[in-house]
Amino acid sequence: MFESATLPGDPGTAPAADAWDRDRWAAHADRMLAAVAPYTSPAGSLVTLPGAEGGYGRAIDGLEGFARTFLLAGFRLAGERGADPHGYADRFAAGIAAGTDPASPERWRRLSEHAQAKVEAASIALMLDMTRPWIWDRLDARVQEQVVDYLAEAVGDDTYPRINWVWFRLVVQTFLRSVGGPCSLTEMRADLATHDTFVRADGWLADGPERSFDHYNGWALHLYPTLWARMAGAEDLAAPRREHDVAQLDRFLGDALALIGGDGSPLIQGRSLAYRFAAAAPFWVGAMAEVPSHTPGRLRHAASAVVGHFATHGAPDDDGLLTLGWHHAWPRIAQAYSGPGSPYWASKGMLGLALPADHPAWTAPAEPLPVQEADVLRAVAAPGWIVSGTRADGVVRVVNHGTDHALPGDDVGDSPLYARLGYSTATSPWLDEESWASPADQSVALLDTTGRASHRAGFEVLQGPRIEGEGTTAVGVAASRAHARWLEVEPGQRDHGSGRRGATTPAGTLTTVSLVRGPWEVRCVRVEELPDRAAPTALRVTGWPTVDGDGLDSRLDPLVGSWAAGTESRDGADPLGEGARVPFLDTQPAPGRWAAVLLTLRRGPDPVADEPATCTLDGADAVVRWPDGVTTTTRLV
Repeated sequence: MFESATLPGDPGTAPAADAWDRDRWAAHADRMLAAVAPYTSPAGSLVTLPGAEGGYGRAIDGLEGFARTFLLAGFRLAGERGADPHGYADRFAAGIAAGTDPASPERWRRLSEHAQAKVEAASIALMLDMTRPWIWDRLDARVQEQVVDYLAEAVGDDTYPRINWVWFRLVVQTFLRSVGGPCSLTEMRADLATHDTFVRADGWLADGPERSFDHYNGWALHLYPTLWARMAGAEDLAAPRREHDVAQLDRFLGDALALIGGDGSPLIQGRSLAYRFAAAAPFWVGAMAEVPSHTPGRLRHAASAVVGHFATHGAPDDDGLLTLGWHHAWPRIAQAYSGPGSPYWASKGMLGLALPADHPAWTAPAEPLPVQEADVLRAVAAPGWIVSGTRADGVVRVVNHGTDHALPGDDVGDSPLYARLGYSTATSPWLDEESWASPADQSVALLDTTGRASHRAGFEVLQGPRIEGEGTTAVGVAASRAHARWLEVEPGQRDHGSGRRGATTPAGTLTTVSLVRGPWEVRCVRVEELPDRAAPTALRVTGWPTVDGDGLDSRLDPLVGSWAAGTESRDGADPLGEGARVPFLDTQPAPGRWAAVLLTLRRGPDPVADEPATCTLDGADAVVRWPDGVTTTTRLV
């Protein structure tokens, strides 16, 4: 049976997939649920975990902690077909009775009182449906009436944002429908229709109208359709959609599997990263939906690799708790909506526990991830990504020319979580406040007289990502053009993951073309025009960020043009560790003239690539001799 490859010199290698059988998954879940028990209120309705008060206050913190740990307990109950040696049914039933009792001092904030309650209500409704014989059916009539009354405020509420939140209203109304409560079929159909507007190429879904592509594709926008279709109140609505939804999920999983590093790390990109191994959710969803193109053994191994990656790196921590952070506590990774209970949406990544022990997801032999079998070079159309994974070190990189959490032409700052030119499974974008105001890593920017870097969000996609050539000469190509500007950040903004807003000053128009092979990117840049009075002092290209002790080789080498090299270092900018640094190259802006640099990211030495790269810009073509001696010719724009 396949076991995860041990990567030489990689301290973050995921444990062998064989170790993550169902018993180990169950023990992991039970440890997490035992760890939160001491933080449960006397009546059981609030789970207020240690840490600073969240952005919405302690009452929401407690509701969030309850609802999100209820997901994990519900999966355990469902997968064991009600066998409950730990008493989860009674524990959470008591909390539901107190939380929905308007006279209880531990009552939950109602949906009409706080928008976040709408999110948590969906988890509660979903689990009441999934565990119906063991919790809902055993609640006395008074408590059932309280639950219906609490959830009924979703009906007729048109304030749900038209993003993944449409599923929160739909799931709640579906449960209400199944128990004879109030619901609106008109609203339910409208929410399904809104979800359909999110559909993009190749099974991807955008979280709303913006170019918002992130882990919400898997842990929300593909998860809810499958779980909702299994709810008692959804059968007639779900039946005509099921084939299409499964086909979309099946296609998406081909890309999602390719985005996991050989050490099990998911891509470090997008908001809500504190949810961590919720990134494993789409693989369990695929197994549950019985997608045709991906075996249950590969899907289970993918989920095991992701959860195992975090377990190996300290999440949960020694006390069994999830903190706001990535591997360890790092509160700056949170958005304004995050509280100490927020990380427990990671429970979604343990959805497989809802499948019984005899399900093929648990009994099929494990199969390797794509990057554990071979190098990966893949064009992903919807988010505008070239994906390049290298089997030798297990690192998966994304070169980004299509995602910015904005609309084309928007005049907004770059979000480090979305608008950087590169993301990977081994590096994190810098997330300190300075990096929101002045992009520091993985950027092409014009500098003003103070050294402030320009922003590119709202850029124009010039070429969708594509792969040219085959075999060893294959090259990933993508391009975009940005109307770069400098940003004066407006103070007092709440961070929801998108770029900051404020007054902007035009800096110039920049065209960037990326050519990608293995651990390398040849980044070709041309200043198209400079506005009057802009007078940028330099054109700067920055590379991959690294931290002390990560074993990564991040380099930036000049190819075309006259460049001055440097390194920027910063403390407290990177959730992966201290000693954060990023290489940069500066040149004088020269409108109409191409320049080019080589970016490298790899773990450990490369025994093959030891030759200096070269690049010749011959008219509209780039002729590149790569560090491994291969020569390619690519049309730029």
